[in-house]
Amino acid sequence: MKRLVTGGLTLAMVGTLVGALPAAAETTPAKVTDPVSYVDPLIGSSGGGNTYPGAVRPFGMISWSPTNTAGDQTNAASANGYSYNTTRVRGFGLTHVNGAGCHPGAAGDIPIMPFVGAVTSSPTADVKDEIYAAGFSHDNEKAEPGRYAVKLDSGAAADLSVTTRAGVGDFTFPKGSDANLLFRVSNSLNGSEDAEIHIDPAHRTVTGSVLTGAFCGRRANGGTNNRKSYYRLHFVAAFDRAFDGNGTWVNSDLRPGSTSAEGGEGYATGADRAGRGSGGYVSFDTSSDADVRMKVGISYTSLDAARENLAREVSKRDDVDSVAADARRDWNRELRSIVVSGGTDDNRTAFYTALYHVFLQPNVTNDVGGTYPGADLKVHRLTRGQRAQYGNFSGWDEYRARTQLLALLKPKVAGDFAQSLYNLAGQNGGVWDRWVHVNGPTHVMTGDPSAPVLAGFHALGVRNFDVRGAFDSLVHQATVPHPDGLSDKGCPGQCEGQRPNLAEYLRLGYAPQDVCHCWGGAAETLEDSTADFALADWAKRLGRTSEYKSLIPRASWWRNTFNPSAGAEGGYQQARKADGTWQWPFSPTSDTGFAQGSSATYTWMVQHDVSGLAEAMGGKERAAERLEAFFHRADGSWATGGDAFRYDPTNEPGIHTPWLFNALGKPWKTQETVRAMASLVYGTGPGGLPGNDDLGTMSAWYVFASLGMYPQTPSRAEMLLSSPVFPKAKIKRDGGATITVTAPQASAENVYVRSVRVDGRPQTRSWLSESVLNHGGRVEVNVGPAPDTAWGTGEGDLPVDRVPAAETPVPNLPGPCTRSGSYCAQDLSGQYDIDGVSTADAKQQGNLDGKGWSFPAEQLPAPGVTTIAGRDYRIPATSGTAGNFLSLRGRRTYLTPGRYFALDLLVTAVNGDQRADVTIRYTDGTTSTVPLPVTDWASAAPRFGEEPALSATTRHNVNGTADGRTVRIWHVALTTDPQRTVDSLTSNTVANLKLFALSGRTA
Repeated sequence: MKRLVTGGLTLAMVGTLVGALPAAAETTPAKVTDPVSYVDPLIGSSGGGNTYPGAVRPFGMISWSPTNTAGDQTNAASANGYSYNTTRVRGFGLTHVNGAGCHPGAAGDIPIMPFVGAVTSSPTADVKDEIYAAGFSHDNEKAEPGRYAVKLDSGAAADLSVTTRAGVGDFTFPKGSDANLLFRVSNSLNGSEDAEIHIDPAHRTVTGSVLTGAFCGRRANGGTNNRKSYYRLHFVAAFDRAFDGNGTWVNSDLRPGSTSAEGGEGYATGADRAGRGSGGYVSFDTSSDADVRMKVGISYTSLDAARENLAREVSKRDDVDSVAADARRDWNRELRSIVVSGGTDDNRTAFYTALYHVFLQPNVTNDVGGTYPGADLKVHRLTRGQRAQYGNFSGWDEYRARTQLLALLKPKVAGDFAQSLYNLAGQNGGVWDRWVHVNGPTHVMTGDPSAPVLAGFHALGVRNFDVRGAFDSLVHQATVPHPDGLSDKGCPGQCEGQRPNLAEYLRLGYAPQDVCHCWGGAAETLEDSTADFALADWAKRLGRTSEYKSLIPRASWWRNTFNPSAGAEGGYQQARKADGTWQWPFSPTSDTGFAQGSSATYTWMVQHDVSGLAEAMGGKERAAERLEAFFHRADGSWATGGDAFRYDPTNEPGIHTPWLFNALGKPWKTQETVRAMASLVYGTGPGGLPGNDDLGTMSAWYVFASLGMYPQTPSRAEMLLSSPVFPKAKIKRDGGATITVTAPQASAENVYVRSVRVDGRPQTRSWLSESVLNHGGRVEVNVGPAPDTAWGTGEGDLPVDRVPAAETPVPNLPGPCTRSGSYCAQDLSGQYDIDGVSTADAKQQGNLDGKGWSFPAEQLPAPGVTTIAGRDYRIPATSGTAGNFLSLRGRRTYLTPGRYFALDLLVTAVNGDQRADVTIRYTDGTTSTVPLPVTDWASAAPRFGEEPALSATTRHNVNGTADGRTVRIWHVALTTDPQRTVDSLTSNTVANLKLFALSGRTA
């Protein structure tokens, strides 16, 4: 999930990932045997990647990492605590979530700070982190998988390593100094509702807990809805030496010698939280021994469970070195899921760090004894056959790339994750929340991502979960309205309804912008179409014919928010109201109706029906032209973010688009685009990710790009092909098949696929079948420096959509014109964007000129086909709030195709005379352009030869008055070629030029 405001990508973030590949060698490239040595946990720690560098195991519960401060104790330097560019730390928290976008993000629980000096005041009272924090230099910092170490400017140092649920930390102080460890128990990144600490000098232990949650609880567009607690983290810390002193604090009150304290901070920020909270400290005598070793265990269920987790995972003999060595073995074992050969050091570093980020989550939430926290805030036990309960699910982000990679590499983990989500849904009244933090439903983002995630797991052979139970539950969520679906709590951004206003969605076939109770109606429609296709396809695999038949038509409902007249390019996704009218004004760069993205981006979010989308845009060739323009700026350079009209590699809704060229018959465009994005916006160093990593999603994109494959559809197993970065990659599914991808000529220059062989047989299809992914195989890719425009372009080579083809290629075209004599009165309903007419008793309902003035309905013709000055027109509705004027905003206005001698317009201008150029489009692809000057509606006489057609003796104002000023609608004829068939007209953007009605003259 991205931050609300994302700045443009700077070239300072660009790495050298692909550009440095060497020419192909004649010898077999060496394979990577120690992938951990190529992992840099600092990648993504600046520039908005929001990664953290601390010590963590694969899918670990504990992640011991710094909380950096920029001078505000109620905030952090970055969403997940650590910002590479802010070198001041106030503690080392025990839990983190990789790459989440809310700031502050999630967790960061129980920050523990080595402090040099006497504790003479409450650390909570140090609201600007001026006293109980310390600077550091990156020269004195080292991060590697499973271990993190840093020496602070104060002279203290921390060396940390972890198991899955426990850790060992060595803290070193200057000899002879005052030495303390501060336990900021209430200071989680988002704050806390409650916290407690207990110090036991006799047994050299510190225990306590924090009651917290509140992910995105401070987010401006979600109100205060998420300022709530949903988990309590317990901890036990045991020391290798006696305490020399101890104390606690509550708010500004320091209590030397005290052994207990409690109190939370709240979930606000700034002055509303500053100075609140509790914690404690233990002191050590450094006159002869300046080293302190601490072992810590955590649990989400109880203190006893935390003790057991520590006892079972860390032995008495363990130290940081031994735990770190085991962590390295653990990480190498996981990272060897993909063994690459060749490439440069930068290639391998970027690749294995991305894979490392993928394996950071989901996170184990169960104790070694099998207990875990439920969504109902009760303690539960693992179900039979379940190896682990997992939390942290950024569904809206993850379903687009990361969950497929998880299922491919770790199908058993994926199965336990599926069971975990099903368990949590059952504990949450049957509701599958789209963003689960630990065990808590947060409602963040939009759509129903669990459906494509679990369907995708099943397609990739994952079976170790209650398949039918989960399927039935998800179908119920998709078909039976829930009371939360009518709530606006948390909207937008954290709407409680997981299928918002489902009854209205089922009635209309789209999520209406005005009553959807969602973040954005068009986005919700696209997300639900994706989810419904996933469930339909899954139903077919399970032999559930009834569910398949009822759900598969809904996979095409994205068509109901595709407006072919939105924009001159040939149609866009656009928000739509419950009455069927479109949400105006509209711009492809607008986010109205969308969630963290523009219409220009979301229009391509139809992975399961690319052929249908292409037809809606006017055919594959036209769609490919538009897609090409989507990736390039006006000067021809690659679009790398910061332009809402073009590709945004920093956020998820469009990250699949580089691969869509395969379905449009131009796979070489996929190959060059994927390589360009991989090299321009990914790289090494702290800025090596293009945006929030979102629990490994952006990293998963890079892993797939390096392998030369990407999921065609989130809920299926087929992979679209591109050119691999490495000469060889061996993908080993845990306990299953192996897929070997070779591209001996892979280099920076050789980005184009020349041919492909699968298991020794030539293949011209630009995609891999499900059987290769599930059963393994050898994929040999021959690459070269020039595009092969023949490979993968045959009709049988294109990826297969599994959505029934639509009877009408272009959706939402106007109804047929009404023929009467020599005229064909055009139906412009659905294309009107302005209500420029009002009735005498409801003058506030019209506003033609943007200043509150409108035509009086009583002085205009009644709705329907009528004759005006010898010409027949279809007059729109003039009462209520429906649109009845069409602004020439530069969009395309569709007509009933016909061979017309002229187009007769009823048109007027507001805010002065207006001039436009109108391009008339013919079905053969040709165009003609004619000028359209129009006189202001309040002028006494036409200035450009127009013919007065309709007039009114007064204007209404939204303030309830009328001014008695005569206003007019003019007749203007645009000449057309009767030998060609007209299908539409497009003007340049002149929003003050308003079209009331139009007729095609046939003789």
